[in-house]
This record gives sequence, structure tokens and C-alpha cells, in this order.
Amino acid sequence: MFKQLLQDAKSIAQRDPAAKNVFEVIFLYPGFHSIFFHRIAHWFYKKNIFFIARLISQFSRFITGIEIHPGAQIGTGLFIDHGMGIVIGETAEVGDDCTIYHNVTLGGTGKDTGKRHPTIGNKVLISCGAKILGPFKVGDNARIGANAVVLREVEPNTTVVGVPGRPVKRGKQKIASSFELDHIHIPDPVAQEFCSLNIKIESLEKMIKQMQQHVQDNSIKTAPGRVMDTECSIEFKEGGRDETL
Repeated sequence: MFKQLLQDAKSIAQRDPAAKNVFEVIFLYPGFHSIFFHRIAHWFYKKNIFFIARLISQFSRFITGIEIHPGAQIGTGLFIDHGMGIVIGETAEVGDDCTIYHNVTLGGTGKDTGKRHPTIGNKVLISCGAKILGPFKVGDNARIGANAVVLREVEPNTTVVGVPGRPVKRGKQKIASSFELDHIHIPDPVAQEFCSLNIKIESLEKMIKQMQQHVQDNSIKTAPGRVMDTECSIEFKEGGRDETL
């Protein structure tokens, strides 16, 4: 266990630009302290000594502001940055080399029994304020944007943003996202949808202008003795009824 804790501290020191050395991480980082207490609490939990396990986890919560249920399974190299307000549920699983920022919740929806919390893959980055709720898997190298609410499975190498969370695929290239520490430069699916609508509107406007120009050039008449006002509309008959563009 202590070898695993030392590996956790080295991983944090390597990935946090503010960390000066491993000793600073061990003595001053609440994220590391919460992992330290959780390793002990989880040992008691596996031995079915639930009261002691929960007592240790509550003490850890009191001094670090991070609540990790003793039943949660935490992989090696977890980096909890800042950490205040993090909640990790009993049946949650976190893979290796993940990064979790403050105010993150790995929780349940309240309607599931047994496995109630998410399974986080390896090298996943979960940004501040994100909520991942339910017994599904978040694939390796995924990134969860700040304040996203994720309610369904996330494929590997995928960025999820928004409420509810919407996936934005990053292609087949595998990137160790949790080492990038970049949860700002991510696509916005809402903005992308607006851009798509704007392109369609511009295309329709261009089509209408072309049709109006065609009418002007050819002096099209819609009926005997009636000339169409080309600047206002285009009238034509189709399927037995009059329509106006």
C-alpha cells in the first residue's frame, strides 16, 4: 500500500506545475491526503469492518473537504487538484492516472440498486463542477468539461460538455487527456449547432436571390396580364395550388 501511495505522490508531482517536489505533495496536498486515508479505509472495508472504514473516511472528509466512500475503487496515479467538494460514491471505480478537479461528483441517480455509480477509465480528466451520475462507463482518455452533467456512457477519446452532457468525438487519435491539464479548449456543441443553422440560412438567402435575379433577367409572367413583383416575392403554381416564396 505504501509503495502505491509513493507512486501516487510522484504522479501528482510530475503532473502539477505548482508542485516543487514529492515531499510538498506528501505533506501539503489535501488531494493526496484524501487518497492516503482512502487506501486505509478501503482496506478495512474489504475486511467487512465497515464502521472503522466509514470513520476514517469521515475524518478524511473533515480535514480535506473530499468525500470518498471507503467502498470506492481507486486506481494508481489519481491526481485530485484542489479537491474541495469532491464526492465519490460507494460503487464508483476510478482507473489509473486520472485527474479530478474540485466540486466533482461521481454519484448515482437514486433509482439504481447494486452498482449505482460510474466506472471511470484510465487517463480520464474530469473538470471542475462536473457531475457524472449513474452506473455506466466513461472510456479511457475521455475529457469531461467544466459543469457538465453526464448521464450516459462516454466512448473512449471523447470530450463531453454541456447540460446534459453531449459527446464531441476527437477522432481515432488516442491522447492522454488527463496529462494535458487542458479543460478549456474544448468544442461547444451548442455553438456548432448555431453555426450549422447560420450556414443553412445563408444558403437559403443565396438561393432566393438567385431566383429573384433569374426572374428579373427573363421577365417571367405568372398569369396573362399580370407581371410579378420580383423585388417582393416569387409566385408559381405547383400541384394545382399557388405558392409564394
